[in-house]
Amino acid sequence: MLKTKLRTSLFAVLRSNSALSSAINFPNVSNSALSAQISSNPQLPSTAECSRPWRSTACELLDNLRFPSRCFCSRSVEASDLKPRCWNCGTLAPTSAVFLVCDSCRSIQPVDQSVDYFQIFGLEKEYEIGDVNLESKYKDWQKKLHPDLVHSKSDKEREYAAEQSARVIDAYRTLSKPLSRAIYILKLEGVDVDEEDTISEPELLNEIMEIREAVEDTSGSQGLNQIQSQMQEKLNHWSNTFAKALQNRRFNDAVSSVQRMTYYERVKEEITKKL
Repeated sequence: MLKTKLRTSLFAVLRSNSALSSAINFPNVSNSALSAQISSNPQLPSTAECSRPWRSTACELLDNLRFPSRCFCSRSVEASDLKPRCWNCGTLAPTSAVFLVCDSCRSIQPVDQSVDYFQIFGLEKEYEIGDVNLESKYKDWQKKLHPDLVHSKSDKEREYAAEQSARVIDAYRTLSKPLSRAIYILKLEGVDVDEEDTISEPELLNEIMEIREAVEDTSGSQGLNQIQSQMQEKLNHWSNTFAKALQNRRFNDAVSSVQRMTYYERVKEEITKKL
């Protein structure tokens, strides 16, 4: 008799579980429709039954339901999980500074290509950088990164120092000159500039040819310096034109300004060679 009762109870639980499985195995059914099916099924326990101290196996199955429209995570991804950490001591990177050197253990970090040149020097991503003492910021970084100053470090850290130092040098050279800074900021905007692309405007080409002939015919430093000053004025003009075009996001005009700046910059280089 006892075996018969146990067998009957077991079959009842299995039937209940089978009914529950058939009720919830509808991945395309909405939650409201699924709730209606569960409520109308006499085999499934009610909400009140599931709140009682004793709980059936079917109640436990209801607790563990995972609906397709929801995702239950053990914990949300914290912002600290996305920050880089020091390779040596594991300290989180600061939020307000570029992570080139760890503040805790002073270890030099590997190059992070997501950090642009403006960020290295703590500047906004703007063409007109004003009276920022870029050279001073550059020297401060070199004091921390120059390979000669980290000779006692490990091979791994010396390699990081060499890479970081080279990148800081390139960043300084790029941002210190208006032309290279203009080309770089356009690159950050996704606009590539072909410096070798020639301009087909006859007036500009004739002007450049006349300027170069004047440079070749002038031998005295006074005359060359005068031409140099004229080229600088033209560079300043097109630099301002570029800044306005960039601010208004007229990238075609910005590229045209860069190409003109390239011509005048090359004339200045020719004059410098002669001086």
